Amino acid sequence: MIIEMKNIRKHFDGLEVLKSISFGVDSGEVVSIIGPSGSGKSTLLRCATFLETIDGGEILYMGKKAAHTDESGKAVYVHHQELRAFRAYCGLVFQQFHLFPHYNVLKNLTDAPVKVQHRDPKEVEATAMELLKKMGIAEKAKAYPYQLSGGQQQRVAIARALAMKPAILFFDEPTSALDPELTGEVLKVIRQLAEEKMTMVVVTHEMPFAKAVSNRVIFMEGGLIVEQGDPKEVFDHPREERTKQFLRVFER
Repeated sequence: MIIEMKNIRKHFDGLEVLKSISFGVDSGEVVSIIGPSGSGKSTLLRCATFLETIDGGEILYMGKKAAHTDESGKAVYVHHQELRAFRAYCGLVFQQFHLFPHYNVLKNLTDAPVKVQHRDPKEVEATAMELLKKMGIAEKAKAYPYQLSGGQQQRVAIARALAMKPAILFFDEPTSALDPELTGEVLKVIRQLAEEKMTMVVVTHEMPFAKAVSNRVIFMEGGLIVEQGDPKEVFDHPREERTKQFLRVFER
């Protein structure tokens, strides 16, 4: 299993945002997380990628503990040097792209692999160009983010995450900042990655996409996993009343 999160708890200013969440993702699996705004989906991804610290529970990558709860009930992380190795397992694509505006597209892809992973610059550049070609934007290598459409910027963001060669890729509502036409561009790329058996966790409001591409769907609300299972079962035959209510909105 690539990642396991066990009994994850997270508070913000006394508000419990994640309430003993447990789930795991196998190699090659695509898991979509759906649910209303404020249900804890983005916080779960930020905890999984070490952008937020958990208040309790365990995080394991490749069977090794990155964080656990000690006898006093406090969450304890591995030493920062060891944590760096855990961070290398995962990549995260945000809603708002987060590209470096003062770097061209190619440098956005190559900077971290060279400076953080200390990889050979020529190998990194060759890999970056292959990724841009795969995204259909190789001709934009020397362009700057402001010269790109939103869909192109998000494809650069996906390529940048892939350039780090993660074992698992997390997407936090990757199309929420895009209009419908550009949304299709990005979803096409994610579908292609799914076909190539890239391990992915996708927080999304695109229900037809989640149903078509996922191996498993998780419905969250109020910091809890309310329901999860095979996409066809969750979408066509939801067991929980709250899941039924949520999905009815998308049937209209």
